[in-house]
Amino acid sequence: MNAGRKPTREGGLEAAKSIGAILPPTPLLPVEIAGTRAFVKAENLQPIGAFKIRGGWWRLSSLSEEERAGGVVAVSSGNHAQGVAWAAKRLGIKATIVMPRDAPEVKLANTRALGAEVVLYNRPGEDRDEVAARLIADQGGTLVHAFGDPWVIEGQGSAGVEAQAQLGRQPSRFIVCCGGGGLAAGLALACPDTAIHVVEPAGWDMVGQALATGSIVSAAEDAPRTICDALQPTATKQLNLDVLKERAEPGVTVTDDEVREAQRWAFANLRMVIEPGGAAALAAALAGKVSVDEDTVIMLTGGNADPARFAQTIAAGV
Repeated sequence: MNAGRKPTREGGLEAAKSIGAILPPTPLLPVEIAGTRAFVKAENLQPIGAFKIRGGWWRLSSLSEEERAGGVVAVSSGNHAQGVAWAAKRLGIKATIVMPRDAPEVKLANTRALGAEVVLYNRPGEDRDEVAARLIADQGGTLVHAFGDPWVIEGQGSAGVEAQAQLGRQPSRFIVCCGGGGLAAGLALACPDTAIHVVEPAGWDMVGQALATGSIVSAAEDAPRTICDALQPTATKQLNLDVLKERAEPGVTVTDDEVREAQRWAFANLRMVIEPGGAAALAAALAGKVSVDEDTVIMLTGGNADPARFAQTIAAGV
């Protein structure tokens, strides 16, 4: 399907219509940070617990009948997996998902429960994209990339269309949890007058480094461990960088301790369960690494937290 296709704002608007026809808007909630009112967009309350349902739906619903018959293959640590599996189940499409063996058990279980076949790989040690390519060569199917796909980018951007409608104006800035840059790029297209602040785990700021250098940067072989399992792509894609390099502010990183504090803050103040990767943007705001104003929207991107680890995080702050 149009291998050279680029994501567009018009595509994001169409995605928002399609998604709005099957899913209610996620809440845009007021919060107070350092004495300033801002907003959080609670994508953790999606049916699969993450914003990835948006890109999964728009990509799969845009497939031709022939492509639907051939099935889809995706790579994911868990949230994109569930988004694709959810859309595939609703549309009657066979889905195979390549997932790391160390993915949270809740994400593995939920993906399988939605009817997708899960193929595991070792992280680090194996290239997940190579595993997916072998599967497609052997069994066929359309690759649904987690962030480097124009339809996926447009689908994620529907969250920006939604937030603007709820706010009644374009936000001054989005503070965005960032892995490969699919959500950030989608928001940049959807809201062209809004500043985009990408937030990544320390040592995994592949998008931030790419923005700073103007070219793709790969994660170091000795990159530190992070609790943000959802934010660990080894590099962004040129498709994402092409959108973001003209739009995004300099990248910001957060530590595991800052992320845990954000999880505790969301639990105490919003009564919400946020997974580590879904709390990175909030962590940056709470730590003062990105300033907020009354038109700021902070993306809470996922709530698929491992129960035991989440309980330990909350208990540590008591």
